[in-house]
Amino acid sequence: MPSQTLSLAQARKLHLAAQGLLSTPRRKATRQDLRRCIERMQLLQIDTIHVVARSPYLVLFSRLGAYPPAWLDAALAEGHVFETWAHEACFAPTADVPLHRSYNQQARSHWGLKRAQDQVLSHRPQLDALLAHIDAHGPVKSSDFERQDGQSGGWWGWKDEKRWLETLFATGELMVARRDKFQRVYDLSHRVCPSLADAPVPDAAEVHAQFIAKAVLALGITQARWINDYFRQKPRLKDADLDMLVARGVLQRVAVQGWSSPGYVHRQHADLLQQTLDGHLRATHTTLLSPFDPLVWDRERASALWGFDYRIECYTPEEKRTYGYFVLPILHRGALVGRLDAKAHRTQGVFEIKALFLEQDITLDEAALHAVAQAIQRCADWHGTPEVCVQRTEPAALLSRLQAAVRLGSSTR
Repeated sequence: MPSQTLSLAQARKLHLAAQGLLSTPRRKATRQDLRRCIERMQLLQIDTIHVVARSPYLVLFSRLGAYPPAWLDAALAEGHVFETWAHEACFAPTADVPLHRSYNQQARSHWGLKRAQDQVLSHRPQLDALLAHIDAHGPVKSSDFERQDGQSGGWWGWKDEKRWLETLFATGELMVARRDKFQRVYDLSHRVCPSLADAPVPDAAEVHAQFIAKAVLALGITQARWINDYFRQKPRLKDADLDMLVARGVLQRVAVQGWSSPGYVHRQHADLLQQTLDGHLRATHTTLLSPFDPLVWDRERASALWGFDYRIECYTPEEKRTYGYFVLPILHRGALVGRLDAKAHRTQGVFEIKALFLEQDITLDEAALHAVAQAIQRCADWHGTPEVCVQRTEPAALLSRLQAAVRLGSSTR
Protein backbone atom coordinates (compact mmCIF):
# COMPACT_ATOMS: atom_id res chain seq x y z
CA MET A 1 0.00 0.00 0.00
CA PRO A 2 1.19 3.57 -0.64
CA SER A 3 3.04 4.95 2.37
CA GLN A 4 2.65 8.65 1.59
CA THR A 5 -0.17 10.81 0.23
CA LEU A 6 0.35 13.89 -1.94
CA SER A 7 -2.10 16.48 -3.14
CA LEU A 8 -2.33 16.96 -6.91
CA ALA A 9 -0.56 20.31 -6.51
CA GLN A 10 2.30 18.58 -4.70
CA ALA A 11 2.51 15.92 -7.41
CA ARG A 12 2.78 18.67 -10.03
CA LYS A 13 5.64 20.34 -8.15
CA LEU A 14 7.50 17.05 -7.80
CA HIS A 15 7.08 16.44 -11.52
CA LEU A 16 8.30 19.95 -12.38
CA ALA A 17 11.27 19.69 -10.03
CA ALA A 18 12.39 16.41 -11.59
CA GLN A 19 12.09 17.91 -15.07
CA GLY A 20 13.99 21.09 -14.14
CA LEU A 21 10.98 23.37 -14.61
CA LEU A 22 10.05 24.27 -11.04
CA SER A 23 12.22 27.35 -10.51
CA THR A 24 13.54 30.13 -12.72
CA PRO A 25 17.31 29.79 -13.28
CA ARG A 26 19.26 32.07 -10.93
CA ARG A 27 22.38 32.37 -13.09
CA LYS A 28 23.51 32.09 -16.66
CA ALA A 29 23.69 28.57 -18.00
CA THR A 30 26.96 26.76 -18.66
CA ARG A 31 27.81 23.96 -21.06
CA GLN A 32 27.82 21.58 -18.12
CA ASP A 33 24.32 22.73 -17.15
CA LEU A 34 23.13 21.80 -20.65
CA ARG A 35 24.59 18.30 -20.39
CA ARG A 36 23.13 17.82 -16.91
CA CYS A 37 19.75 18.98 -18.19
CA ILE A 38 19.73 16.22 -20.82
CA GLU A 39 20.90 13.68 -18.24
CA ARG A 40 18.03 14.70 -15.95
CA MET A 41 15.45 14.29 -18.73
CA GLN A 42 17.15 11.09 -20.05
CA LEU A 43 15.91 11.97 -23.56
CA LEU A 44 15.71 15.11 -25.67
CA GLN A 45 13.36 14.60 -28.59
CA ILE A 46 14.47 15.83 -32.02
CA ASP A 47 12.15 17.52 -34.50
CA THR A 48 13.07 19.56 -37.55
CA ILE A 49 10.22 22.12 -37.61
CA HIS A 50 11.71 25.59 -37.15
CA VAL A 51 8.95 28.21 -37.26
CA VAL A 52 10.49 29.03 -33.90
CA ALA A 53 13.64 27.34 -32.58
CA ARG A 54 13.76 23.63 -33.34
CA SER A 55 12.30 21.63 -30.50
CA PRO A 56 15.45 20.27 -28.80
CA TYR A 57 16.90 23.77 -28.50
CA LEU A 58 13.60 25.15 -27.20
CA VAL A 59 13.22 22.38 -24.59
CA LEU A 60 16.62 23.34 -23.22
CA PHE A 61 15.79 27.07 -23.29
CA SER A 62 12.66 26.42 -21.20
CA ARG A 63 14.89 24.99 -18.47
CA LEU A 64 18.15 26.92 -18.83
CA GLY A 65 17.09 30.32 -20.08
CA ALA A 66 19.13 32.03 -22.79
CA TYR A 67 22.10 29.93 -23.91
CA PRO A 68 23.97 29.55 -27.22
CA PRO A 69 22.20 26.84 -29.28
CA ALA A 70 25.62 25.84 -30.62
CA TRP A 71 26.27 24.26 -27.22
CA LEU A 72 23.91 21.40 -28.08
CA ASP A 73 25.66 20.89 -31.42
CA ALA A 74 29.00 20.83 -29.59
CA ALA A 75 27.73 18.33 -27.01
CA LEU A 76 26.94 15.96 -29.88
CA ALA A 77 30.19 16.56 -31.76
CA GLU A 78 32.24 16.16 -28.55
CA GLY A 79 30.56 12.87 -27.66
CA HIS A 80 28.65 13.95 -24.54
CA VAL A 81 25.33 12.99 -26.14
CA PHE A 82 24.38 10.76 -29.06
CA GLU A 83 21.38 10.22 -31.30
CA THR A 84 19.11 7.20 -31.11
CA TRP A 85 15.60 5.97 -31.71
CA ALA A 86 13.82 6.03 -28.33
CA HIS A 87 10.64 8.03 -27.60
CA GLU A 88 11.18 9.10 -31.21
CA ALA A 89 14.47 10.32 -32.65
CA CYS A 90 16.24 11.66 -29.56
CA PHE A 91 19.49 12.88 -28.07
CA ALA A 92 20.50 10.85 -25.03
CA PRO A 93 23.52 10.78 -22.67
CA THR A 94 26.42 8.86 -24.20
CA ALA A 95 26.71 6.72 -21.06
CA ASP A 96 23.43 5.09 -22.15
CA VAL A 97 24.63 4.00 -25.62
CA PRO A 98 24.79 0.28 -24.66
CA LEU A 99 21.25 0.36 -23.22
CA HIS A 100 19.71 1.92 -26.32
CA ARG A 101 21.65 -0.27 -28.73
CA SER A 102 20.56 -3.39 -26.87
CA TYR A 103 16.90 -2.37 -26.73
CA ASN A 104 16.79 -1.23 -30.35
CA GLN A 105 18.36 -4.47 -31.56
CA GLN A 106 16.41 -6.86 -29.34
CA ALA A 107 13.14 -5.38 -28.18
CA ARG A 108 12.04 -2.01 -29.55
CA SER A 109 9.21 -1.88 -32.07
CA HIS A 110 9.40 1.33 -34.10
CA TRP A 111 8.60 2.25 -37.69
CA GLY A 112 12.14 3.53 -38.31
CA LEU A 113 13.67 0.28 -37.10
CA LYS A 114 11.16 -1.84 -39.01
CA ARG A 115 11.87 -0.09 -42.31
CA ALA A 116 15.59 -0.45 -41.65
CA GLN A 117 15.16 -4.19 -41.26
CA ASP A 118 13.36 -4.33 -44.60
CA GLN A 119 16.21 -2.43 -46.25
CA VAL A 120 18.81 -4.78 -44.76
CA LEU A 121 17.04 -7.75 -46.30
CA SER A 122 16.64 -6.15 -49.72
CA HIS A 123 19.79 -4.00 -50.09
CA ARG A 124 22.63 -5.56 -48.08
CA PRO A 125 25.22 -5.23 -50.90
CA GLN A 126 24.48 -1.52 -51.32
CA LEU A 127 24.68 -1.00 -47.56
CA ASP A 128 28.05 -2.72 -47.43
CA ALA A 129 29.31 -0.58 -50.32
CA LEU A 130 28.21 2.57 -48.49
CA LEU A 131 29.99 1.42 -45.32
CA ALA A 132 33.14 0.79 -47.35
CA HIS A 133 32.91 4.29 -48.83
CA ILE A 134 32.62 5.87 -45.37
CA ASP A 135 35.45 3.71 -44.06
CA ALA A 136 37.71 4.91 -46.87
CA HIS A 137 36.62 8.54 -47.24
CA GLY A 138 35.29 9.57 -43.83
CA PRO A 139 31.97 10.93 -42.52
CA VAL A 140 29.17 11.76 -44.97
CA LYS A 141 25.80 13.46 -45.02
CA SER A 142 22.88 12.79 -47.32
CA SER A 143 23.51 15.91 -49.39
CA ASP A 144 26.93 14.54 -50.39
CA PHE A 145 25.09 12.26 -52.80
CA GLU A 146 23.31 13.62 -55.86
CA ARG A 147 19.74 12.58 -56.51
CA GLN A 148 19.22 10.97 -59.88
CA ASP A 149 15.43 11.13 -60.33
CA GLY A 150 14.70 14.75 -59.39
CA GLN A 151 12.16 13.81 -56.72
CA SER A 152 12.00 14.38 -52.98
CA GLY A 153 9.68 13.69 -50.07
CA GLY A 154 9.34 11.58 -46.91
CA TRP A 155 10.98 8.21 -46.29
CA TRP A 156 9.25 6.82 -49.37
CA GLY A 157 10.64 9.70 -51.47
CA TRP A 158 14.17 9.76 -50.08
CA LYS A 159 17.03 9.08 -52.43
CA ASP A 160 18.61 5.67 -52.00
CA GLU A 161 21.65 6.91 -50.10
CA LYS A 162 19.46 8.74 -47.56
CA ARG A 163 17.44 5.58 -46.93
CA TRP A 164 20.61 3.53 -46.63
CA LEU A 165 22.26 5.99 -44.25
CA GLU A 166 19.16 5.95 -42.05
CA THR A 167 19.08 2.16 -42.25
CA LEU A 168 22.69 1.84 -41.09
CA PHE A 169 22.00 4.38 -38.34
CA ALA A 170 19.02 2.34 -37.17
CA THR A 171 20.99 -0.93 -37.19
CA GLY A 172 23.79 0.71 -35.21
CA GLU A 173 26.45 0.33 -37.88
CA LEU A 174 26.58 4.12 -38.27
CA MET A 175 26.17 6.86 -35.67
CA VAL A 176 25.66 10.59 -36.01
CA ALA A 177 29.05 12.19 -35.52
CA ARG A 178 27.75 15.77 -35.60
CA ARG A 179 25.19 17.95 -37.32
CA ASP A 180 25.98 20.44 -40.08
CA LYS A 181 23.20 23.06 -40.30
CA PHE A 182 21.07 20.44 -38.58
CA GLN A 183 21.87 17.81 -41.24
CA ARG A 184 23.07 14.54 -39.81
CA VAL A 185 26.71 13.69 -40.51
CA TYR A 186 27.19 9.92 -40.31
CA ASP A 187 30.33 7.95 -39.48
CA LEU A 188 31.21 4.40 -38.50
CA SER A 189 30.01 3.68 -35.00
CA HIS A 190 33.38 2.57 -33.65
CA ARG A 191 34.87 5.91 -34.73
CA VAL A 192 32.10 7.97 -33.16
CA CYS A 193 32.03 5.95 -29.94
CA PRO A 194 35.28 3.97 -29.52
CA SER A 195 34.13 2.51 -26.18
CA LEU A 196 31.56 0.38 -28.02
CA ALA A 197 34.23 -2.17 -28.88
CA ASP A 198 34.59 -3.15 -25.22
CA ALA A 199 30.98 -2.61 -24.17
CA PRO A 200 28.94 -5.80 -23.68
CA VAL A 201 25.40 -5.80 -25.01
CA PRO A 202 23.12 -5.75 -21.95
CA ASP A 203 20.30 -8.25 -21.65
CA ALA A 204 17.08 -6.86 -23.11
CA ALA A 205 15.04 -7.77 -20.02
CA GLU A 206 17.43 -5.90 -17.74
CA VAL A 207 17.43 -2.90 -20.09
CA HIS A 208 13.63 -2.95 -20.01
CA ALA A 209 13.72 -2.71 -16.20
CA GLN A 210 16.35 0.03 -16.32
CA PHE A 211 14.28 2.08 -18.77
CA ILE A 212 11.26 1.77 -16.49
CA ALA A 213 13.31 3.08 -13.57
CA LYS A 214 14.85 5.83 -15.70
CA ALA A 215 11.43 6.96 -16.91
CA VAL A 216 10.14 7.24 -13.34
CA LEU A 217 13.30 9.13 -12.36
CA ALA A 218 12.86 11.58 -15.24
CA LEU A 219 9.16 12.13 -14.55
CA GLY A 220 9.52 12.59 -10.80
CA ILE A 221 6.12 11.02 -10.19
CA THR A 222 4.00 8.94 -12.54
CA GLN A 223 1.25 6.38 -12.74
CA ALA A 224 2.24 2.94 -14.01
CA ARG A 225 0.25 3.37 -17.22
CA TRP A 226 2.31 6.43 -18.27
CA ILE A 227 5.76 4.91 -17.85
CA ASN A 228 6.13 2.97 -21.10
CA ASP A 229 5.56 6.04 -23.29
CA TYR A 230 8.75 7.75 -22.13
CA PHE A 231 11.08 5.26 -23.86
CA ARG A 232 8.28 3.85 -26.05
CA GLN A 233 8.37 0.43 -24.42
CA LYS A 234 5.73 -2.23 -24.83
CA PRO A 235 3.36 -3.21 -23.37
CA ARG A 236 1.72 -0.53 -21.23
CA LEU A 237 2.46 -1.33 -17.59
CA LYS A 238 0.13 -2.22 -14.73
CA ASP A 239 0.81 -1.78 -11.05
CA ALA A 240 1.64 -5.46 -10.64
CA ASP A 241 4.43 -5.09 -13.21
CA LEU A 242 6.23 -2.77 -10.80
CA ASP A 243 6.03 -5.00 -7.73
CA MET A 244 9.61 -6.23 -8.15
CA LEU A 245 11.07 -2.73 -8.45
CA VAL A 246 9.07 -1.66 -5.40
CA ALA A 247 10.24 -4.71 -3.45
CA ARG A 248 13.85 -3.93 -4.38
CA GLY A 249 13.42 -0.38 -3.14
CA VAL A 250 14.04 1.17 -6.56
CA LEU A 251 10.54 2.66 -6.67
CA GLN A 252 8.20 3.86 -3.94
CA ARG A 253 4.42 3.79 -4.22
CA VAL A 254 2.58 6.91 -3.13
CA ALA A 255 -1.03 8.01 -3.21
CA VAL A 256 -2.13 11.18 -4.97
CA GLN A 257 -5.45 12.77 -4.11
CA GLY A 258 -7.87 12.42 -7.01
CA TRP A 259 -5.97 9.54 -8.63
CA SER A 260 -7.60 6.13 -8.64
CA SER A 261 -4.17 4.51 -9.19
CA PRO A 262 -0.99 4.90 -7.15
CA GLY A 263 1.91 7.06 -8.18
CA TYR A 264 5.56 5.98 -8.30
CA VAL A 265 8.66 7.89 -7.21
CA HIS A 266 12.27 6.79 -7.77
CA ARG A 267 14.41 6.28 -4.67
CA GLN A 268 16.84 8.94 -5.92
CA HIS A 269 14.01 11.43 -5.38
CA ALA A 270 13.45 10.48 -1.73
CA ASP A 271 14.68 13.86 -0.48
CA LEU A 272 12.67 15.69 -3.12
CA LEU A 273 9.57 13.73 -2.13
CA GLN A 274 10.06 14.74 1.51
CA GLN A 275 10.54 18.39 0.56
CA THR A 276 7.31 18.16 -1.41
CA LEU A 277 5.41 16.66 1.52
CA ASP A 278 6.86 19.28 3.88
CA GLY A 279 5.66 22.08 1.61
CA HIS A 280 9.15 23.34 0.83
CA LEU A 281 8.84 23.34 -2.97
CA ARG A 282 7.65 26.55 -4.65
CA ALA A 283 6.83 26.81 -8.33
CA THR A 284 8.27 30.13 -9.53
CA HIS A 285 9.07 29.54 -13.20
CA THR A 286 7.22 31.08 -16.14
CA THR A 287 8.26 29.99 -19.62
CA LEU A 288 7.16 28.76 -23.03
CA LEU A 289 7.39 25.05 -23.78
CA SER A 290 8.02 23.13 -26.98
CA PRO A 291 5.15 20.98 -28.29
CA PHE A 292 7.62 18.08 -27.92
CA ASP A 293 8.56 18.87 -24.32
CA PRO A 294 8.47 15.81 -22.04
CA LEU A 295 6.07 17.71 -19.80
CA VAL A 296 3.31 17.53 -22.44
CA TRP A 297 4.28 14.87 -24.99
CA ASP A 298 1.99 12.28 -23.31
CA ARG A 299 -1.54 13.60 -23.84
CA GLU A 300 -3.10 11.44 -21.11
CA ARG A 301 -0.47 12.39 -18.53
CA ALA A 302 -0.78 16.11 -19.34
CA SER A 303 -4.53 15.86 -18.92
CA ALA A 304 -4.39 13.99 -15.60
CA LEU A 305 -1.68 16.18 -14.06
CA TRP A 306 -2.61 19.58 -15.42
CA GLY A 307 -6.15 19.33 -16.82
CA PHE A 308 -4.43 20.31 -20.09
CA ASP A 309 -5.74 18.62 -23.23
CA TYR A 310 -2.87 19.02 -25.67
CA ARG A 311 -2.56 17.68 -29.19
CA ILE A 312 0.31 18.55 -31.51
CA GLU A 313 -1.38 20.04 -34.58
CA CYS A 314 1.56 20.60 -36.96
CA TYR A 315 0.77 17.25 -38.59
CA THR A 316 -2.96 18.04 -38.79
CA PRO A 317 -4.47 19.62 -41.93
CA GLU A 318 -4.81 23.38 -41.44
CA GLU A 319 -8.61 23.38 -41.64
CA LYS A 320 -8.79 20.87 -38.77
CA ARG A 321 -6.48 22.72 -36.37
CA THR A 322 -7.95 24.25 -33.24
CA TYR A 323 -5.04 26.39 -32.08
CA GLY A 324 -2.37 26.54 -34.80
CA TYR A 325 0.63 24.95 -36.47
CA PHE A 326 3.32 24.97 -33.77
CA VAL A 327 1.66 25.87 -30.49
CA LEU A 328 3.74 26.47 -27.37
CA PRO A 329 2.21 25.65 -23.97
CA ILE A 330 2.62 28.43 -21.40
CA LEU A 331 3.89 27.32 -17.98
CA HIS A 332 3.30 29.80 -15.15
CA ARG A 333 4.17 29.03 -11.54
CA GLY A 334 3.19 25.40 -11.59
CA ALA A 335 0.22 25.62 -13.95
CA LEU A 336 -0.25 25.33 -17.70
CA VAL A 337 -2.27 28.50 -18.22
CA GLY A 338 -2.46 28.79 -21.99
CA ARG A 339 -0.91 28.16 -25.38
CA LEU A 340 0.79 30.35 -27.95
CA ASP A 341 0.79 30.07 -31.75
CA ALA A 342 4.07 31.77 -32.65
CA LYS A 343 6.45 32.31 -35.55
CA ALA A 344 9.94 33.82 -35.47
CA HIS A 345 10.60 36.08 -38.46
CA ARG A 346 14.36 36.07 -38.13
CA THR A 347 15.21 38.35 -41.05
CA GLN A 348 12.83 41.06 -39.82
CA GLY A 349 13.66 40.53 -36.14
CA VAL A 350 9.97 39.98 -35.31
CA PHE A 351 8.50 37.38 -32.95
CA GLU A 352 4.92 37.06 -34.15
CA ILE A 353 2.23 35.82 -31.81
CA LYS A 354 -0.52 34.79 -34.17
CA ALA A 355 -2.74 33.94 -31.24
CA LEU A 356 -2.56 33.41 -27.49
CA PHE A 357 -5.24 31.22 -25.91
CA LEU A 358 -5.88 31.10 -22.17
CA GLU A 359 -7.12 27.83 -20.74
CA GLN A 360 -10.74 27.62 -19.66
CA ASP A 361 -11.33 29.24 -16.25
CA ILE A 362 -7.86 30.85 -16.26
CA THR A 363 -7.56 34.57 -15.68
CA LEU A 364 -4.28 36.46 -15.40
CA ASP A 365 -3.93 39.21 -12.81
CA GLU A 366 -1.42 41.97 -13.51
CA ALA A 367 1.48 40.10 -11.89
CA ALA A 368 0.77 36.92 -13.87
CA LEU A 369 0.26 38.85 -17.10
CA HIS A 370 3.57 40.64 -16.57
CA ALA A 371 5.33 37.31 -15.93
CA VAL A 372 3.89 35.80 -19.13
CA ALA A 373 4.83 38.90 -21.14
CA GLN A 374 8.37 38.73 -19.75
CA ALA A 375 8.61 35.03 -20.67
CA ILE A 376 7.50 35.82 -24.23
CA GLN A 377 10.04 38.64 -24.50
CA ARG A 378 12.89 36.47 -23.16
CA CYS A 379 12.04 33.82 -25.72
CA ALA A 380 11.85 36.42 -28.49
CA ASP A 381 15.20 37.93 -27.50
CA TRP A 382 16.82 34.49 -27.47
CA HIS A 383 15.52 33.92 -31.00
CA GLY A 384 17.12 37.16 -32.17
CA THR A 385 13.62 38.52 -32.88
CA PRO A 386 13.20 41.14 -30.14
CA GLU A 387 10.14 42.88 -31.61
CA VAL A 388 7.07 41.07 -30.28
CA CYS A 389 3.90 41.45 -32.34
CA VAL A 390 0.67 40.15 -30.74
CA GLN A 391 -2.11 39.62 -33.29
CA ARG A 392 -4.94 37.97 -31.38
CA THR A 393 -5.89 36.60 -27.98
CA GLU A 394 -8.69 34.51 -26.59
CA PRO A 395 -10.36 35.97 -24.67
CA ALA A 396 -10.23 39.00 -26.96
CA ALA A 397 -10.27 41.39 -23.99
CA LEU A 398 -6.78 40.19 -23.09
CA LEU A 399 -5.23 41.58 -26.29
CA SER A 400 -4.74 45.20 -25.27
CA ARG A 401 -3.51 44.22 -21.79
CA LEU A 402 -0.98 41.78 -23.22
CA GLN A 403 0.22 44.25 -25.84
CA ALA A 404 0.70 46.87 -23.12
CA ALA A 405 2.54 44.41 -20.88
CA VAL A 406 4.86 43.41 -23.73
CA ARG A 407 5.56 47.08 -24.54
CA LEU A 408 6.29 47.80 -20.89
CA GLY A 409 8.61 44.82 -20.60
CA SER A 410 10.41 45.74 -23.80
CA SER A 411 11.00 49.32 -22.68
CA THR A 412 12.40 48.34 -19.27
CA ARG A 413 14.60 45.35 -20.14
